[in-house]
Amino acid sequence: MMTIKTLKPRMADVGGIPIARLLPNLGKQPIGAWCFLDHAGPANFDDQDPGMQVGRHPHTNLQTFSWMISGEVLHKDSLGNEQVITKNQVNLMTAGTGLEQGISHTEQSVFADTGGSADAERNINLVQLWIALPKDQKIERSFHHYPKVPNWTEKNVELYLTTGSYTTAAGESHTAPTLQYSKLVGIDVHFLQDDKLTLNLESGFEYGLLVVEGAFKYDGQQLNQNELLRFDESDISDPEGITISAEKGTRLMFIGGEPLKQKVLLWWNFVDDNKADIEQSISDWNAGHARFGDVDSDLKRLSAPPLPQGFKE
Repeated sequence: MMTIKTLKPRMADVGGIPIARLLPNLGKQPIGAWCFLDHAGPANFDDQDPGMQVGRHPHTNLQTFSWMISGEVLHKDSLGNEQVITKNQVNLMTAGTGLEQGISHTEQSVFADTGGSADAERNINLVQLWIALPKDQKIERSFHHYPKVPNWTEKNVELYLTTGSYTTAAGESHTAPTLQYSKLVGIDVHFLQDDKLTLNLESGFEYGLLVVEGAFKYDGQQLNQNELLRFDESDISDPEGITISAEKGTRLMFIGGEPLKQKVLLWWNFVDDNKADIEQSISDWNAGHARFGDVDSDLKRLSAPPLPQGFKE
């Protein structure tokens, strides 16, 4: 049985800005199908700083899931989609499953004078995750933009349901429109004042609580910005809910899901269940294979690094 763990971030540079990377972490497996978790920001950009600029790169057997807290980012992909994501919106890109499929895209910050909205701020605060796709399903490539997701308040806490279904402690039920191929939940939790909140849990789920801003306390333990509490519902003394307390301004990302029934291997921007298919995807991308399409962008095309000698299947 899993015990409750606090995971510390690894810092990385993605597209010119610092990123706190929480998953994968110390060999830990996904939280449900959530297999990768980055927090970008909060970061401010001066007038000469172009912000995030992520060149063209591929994905396989996953969905990229972007939740924008502040700032604006332009997404372009090989399906021909161009979409600016702004505050409290979700972008969801599905790479499809199998060696015949894949997708490529770029992401770049936009401001009022570079294609963003008239009131676009020169900053970014973004939670980006990957969702491993079940390989026993034939899933096609797609892109979806969700300008509005369910939101509500519980006492002094505002919540946004970014994906899945959720029933509050008071018995209110909400369902997000976000496309899913496995059972997941994702909730943005924003404390408008000092308060306590009980988050309901679902039997059989794995969970994570990321501190996006501020800090929170659970069972006498404090978690700070960019730390992740990871647990099963069976780890909690009351399996129906976890009660946390936090100060005004604290923001959390609450994620959960049913464990996947497959191995999840990650290398660079690829997800798969076996080493041979990852090696094939690396070769296909670097050779310019048509499965990854093209993107209408001047940003640099990134090359896939080879698998390291010690990569374990």
